[in-house]
Amino acid sequence: MNKPLPVAPEVLLPAPVRAPRAWRVPPLNALIGAFLLGLLLIMAALGLVWTPHDPLALNLLARLQAPTAAHWLGTDEYGRDVLSRLMIGAHTSLWVSVLTVSMAIVAGTFLGLLAGFLRGWVDRGLMMINDALLAFPGILLALGLMAIIGPSLYGIVFALSLAYTPSVVRVVRGTVLSLREKEFVEASRVIGNSELYTMLRHIAPNCVAPVCVLATSMFGWAILAESALSFLGLGVPPPAATWGNMLAASRPYIATASWLGLFPGVCIAMALLAFNLCGDALRDRLDPRMSK
Repeated sequence: MNKPLPVAPEVLLPAPVRAPRAWRVPPLNALIGAFLLGLLLIMAALGLVWTPHDPLALNLLARLQAPTAAHWLGTDEYGRDVLSRLMIGAHTSLWVSVLTVSMAIVAGTFLGLLAGFLRGWVDRGLMMINDALLAFPGILLALGLMAIIGPSLYGIVFALSLAYTPSVVRVVRGTVLSLREKEFVEASRVIGNSELYTMLRHIAPNCVAPVCVLATSMFGWAILAESALSFLGLGVPPPAATWGNMLAASRPYIATASWLGLFPGVCIAMALLAFNLCGDALRDRLDPRMSK
């Protein structure tokens, strides 16, 4: 009779030790952009609760004073503190840019999804209107709308959001066209999911990356466009403090009081640089081809 073979005792192997994940140093452009953007956000948030002086208080005895210990960035033609007005202007510019980008992203993403996924007459009709709007430069379209609406805070938000929505529609539609024939979309159709469910569940999340990269650039565009319209007298009306209004008011004094135009210009340039650097870093992070 054959005897059963002895069974080897079970040997418990130690669990593999996972190597600690290496900490990646953020790229230099991301660090600089985040630092500049943090300064702008601190300036805007601080301006809501505290300013060195009342930004609307007139003091004709202290008009056109150079930077001093009492007024760190000097005073304007009415004796108002430039630093206080810059802080209020930062809040206004960022608020306009946030509302503009939010409205443009929501409307553009919705229309781009419909045009790219449904195709047919929906795509042709939407893209015909979209291409007609894209034929006008965004700042000129906003300028024409503001001439009709009149200077106001929410008027400029509406004009800029309408001017920037076609760019979002074009980006989202291109992304949807490259995704709608993928295998996971066909599988969703085969198992019986509706077109609306497939579009919202499988197509829309894959449009987040390009839309986020575009949104970072649009923040800078909106701040620059708001400043340009305010400079031309079609933005937020005085005496509200905006960077564009301050630049427009500094034109007669550019030779005698250069600080009136210097500091608002530096703030606008810093905001554009911050958003562009953050947008470049975000694009490199989300693009798999740039992972190395």
